[in-house]
Amino acid sequence: MFPLGTVLFPSMPAVLRVFEERYLVMLARVLSDEPSEFGIVLIARGAEVGGGEQRFDVGTIARITQLLEGDGFVGLVAEGTQRFEVERWLDDDPHPLAEVRLLPELSWDEAQRPLLEETEKVVRRVLAQASEFGEQRWSADVELVDDPVAAAWQLAGIAPIGELDQVALLRSTSVGELLNEVQRLSAEVVDTLTAALLIDGVDEEDEGFGPADGA
Repeated sequence: MFPLGTVLFPSMPAVLRVFEERYLVMLARVLSDEPSEFGIVLIARGAEVGGGEQRFDVGTIARITQLLEGDGFVGLVAEGTQRFEVERWLDDDPHPLAEVRLLPELSWDEAQRPLLEETEKVVRRVLAQASEFGEQRWSADVELVDDPVAAAWQLAGIAPIGELDQVALLRSTSVGELLNEVQRLSAEVVDTLTAALLIDGVDEEDEGFGPADGA
């Protein structure tokens, strides 16, 4: 298990730099198997480095697709596959270990196509607006895969929402639930951005129409 400060969704990439001795040991162990996989969970409290962190109990299996050698670290590229829930954390050896159960795969109904398309429009619109406030990890024109269930997870992964909301999305029991929640959370981001623009506009008016010196 690899607790991180970010959430991994199925069908989304993870690019990691491994330099702690305990995770180098983990990497050597998982690379002895095919496919080479490990679990990623979000850290609830604590830091990625040093140990002693508290972890959420839901995560995603990461399958290593590429290794990159660096100066003092090993880089890797992985892809999220299946979701899991931690049933019991084990003692570190030296890296985190857990007993998990796989969560069911989401099933697709073609009747959900309009919801998928609408959610994609909403997420791309939010990404475009958010880019006006700062650089985003994902651009508004990023391509999605053709598989509809994978695309739904990718929309969850690229939407500019917080990690706690992302953890909740990982627990989705249907594609419809997932897409509706992505839309709702994305709409909240739009509301926040709109409010920020309004506040900035008021501040600019205050600066431009303050009392003249000597009034």
